[in-house]
Amino acid sequence: MAAPIIPLADAFAPATSADWLAVVEKTLKGAGADTLISHTADGLPILPLYSAAEAGRPLPFTPPAPSAQGGWDIRAVVAQADPAAANAAALQALSGGAASILVKTATSNDLAQVLDGVMTDLAPVALDAGFDGVEAAEALARIAKAAPAAPLALHLDPLSAFAASGASPGPIEGHIARAAGFAAGLIDIYPRASLFLARGAVIHEAGGSPAWELGFAMAAAVAYAKALVAAGATIDTAFERIVLGVVAEAEPLTAIAKLRAARVLWTRVTQACGVAAPARIEARSSRRMLTRADRWTNLMRLTSAGFSAAVGGADAVVLGAFTDAIGGADAFALRMARNTQLILMEEAHLGRVTDPAGGSWAFESQTAELSRAAWAVFVEIEGHGGAAAALMNGVIASAVGRSRDALKTAISGRGLRILGVTDFPSDEPPPSSGPPSGPETAFSSRARVVGDDSACPPLLATRLEELAR
Repeated sequence: MAAPIIPLADAFAPATSADWLAVVEKTLKGAGADTLISHTADGLPILPLYSAAEAGRPLPFTPPAPSAQGGWDIRAVVAQADPAAANAAALQALSGGAASILVKTATSNDLAQVLDGVMTDLAPVALDAGFDGVEAAEALARIAKAAPAAPLALHLDPLSAFAASGASPGPIEGHIARAAGFAAGLIDIYPRASLFLARGAVIHEAGGSPAWELGFAMAAAVAYAKALVAAGATIDTAFERIVLGVVAEAEPLTAIAKLRAARVLWTRVTQACGVAAPARIEARSSRRMLTRADRWTNLMRLTSAGFSAAVGGADAVVLGAFTDAIGGADAFALRMARNTQLILMEEAHLGRVTDPAGGSWAFESQTAELSRAAWAVFVEIEGHGGAAAALMNGVIASAVGRSRDALKTAISGRGLRILGVTDFPSDEPPPSSGPPSGPETAFSSRARVVGDDSACPPLLATRLEELAR
């Protein structure tokens, strides 16, 4: 027989917001609760306490539920330069719990060796090949020819390659058209394949704010959809074959709101185009948050990013290695990247609840405000002629520069603290060398298209640790 519930709270008068604020002001010695308000990188306020009254204006519409049901795709990075080593890493990742792989370094000639033994009809293979995306996608299509139902992720994304390098081998518009023309030819051959990846990671890694990251991603999605339609695809098919890429950060409030806002923006754009395609999101952990000093603290950052990506409803999650900032990942670091997600999924059961942040006044408010800010950025980019034009005329670089300067000011003023760097620095000296930085301007001859090269201010990746110097 169930034990009776003793109503202990009934003996106390209900506390009002005024009662709580009086306690807060007393603790702050009369300074006022408004002194506890902080702001995001986009200037959006973060209140110390949210209630129904402070939940912000209602969303333009209800955010659609995440499409991932019961879990997400644990995607492992395969980035070894040697094809044999990459193949061993791919097979180890899949046997060790990963559901799919993201191949980053193999050339199209090496891809068959890298994927030897990988069943592409069961394990999705995603690519990250920059301006060589079409060549890599051609190779992947040949490899998967015996499995037309393979859920390939070609991840064609020439705009990100252009933004990161500051140049393209031939006009950037030509690269987009070429990628779309090739991708359109695969629509019927591989009905489960995604074709383009519209992501704003290049904005984030260079110091940009969440609103500019999302605004650029949406502008890229529109550019790719237009190119696919011009290549013969229907508008419905075009949006159905585009994946959104979002960066998962270590701070849960920002990261979760960003993933939820990405779905809001996607729905608004597709509805305006008369399309009902649900958003598919690949979330990759932030690289700029990782530190060389006290690299073990990166394990906490990556765990928090993985948690945020899962709660935010990502369909696929890519966690980097905690040693990425020092130039690579050994077998232990790669296993930790996989096992972190496995624990979040299998032991924390994060995939069992759809949109767990929904209904929280704090998350709903941040989602709403970030959606509005990102939509304004998207409109601004489109007003300049689209993503490519806004890159070339420097509008995006200027905005990213302002955000990066604000981050540097926040770090120097201790408004933004970095464990192991600004706070509790480790006695362990950081490695003497790290991964190379700077724009990548060396292009494969096969990546060139006819016409003059395009140029834009390069968005150079900058780690927060470097801004702290």
